[in-house]
Amino acid sequence: MDDLTPAQRKKTMQRIRSQDTKAEKMLRKALWTKRIRYRKNFTLLPGKPDIAITKHRIAIFVDGDFWHARGHEEQPGEQVATNRHFWTAKLKRNVERDRYVNELLLEEGWLVLRFWESDVKRDLNKCVETVLSYLGARANQNP
Repeated sequence: MDDLTPAQRKKTMQRIRSQDTKAEKMLRKALWTKRIRYRKNFTLLPGKPDIAITKHRIAIFVDGDFWHARGHEEQPGEQVATNRHFWTAKLKRNVERDRYVNELLLEEGWLVLRFWESDVKRDLNKCVETVLSYLGARANQNP
């Protein structure tokens, strides 16, 4: 069961960030130092990408490992021990929403890049290089 009181659990859950997470800030700062200009949490696009490079139509999402069921995309909720029914449904909706948002953005001509939070924290340079390679490819497509 839960070791926290309901008040403690509520306080803990309220502190979970939906934007400006540590991984997002790391990636944004690294892109900014490479002189990549972007919009953050771009509300004009479906899914409100964490980073949108509008000039090249690239939408970047930094997905939290738990909230987007990393490693459990086919069976979300397996990693949860308590209140499994609620969390399975919640995580399944998140994964389905991610797929739907990807489809919408692709239909609008955007390239969608998704990075796992732990990958950004573990190997930031690889994530930045991935973005730069796609930027180069998109720049060559649209001279």
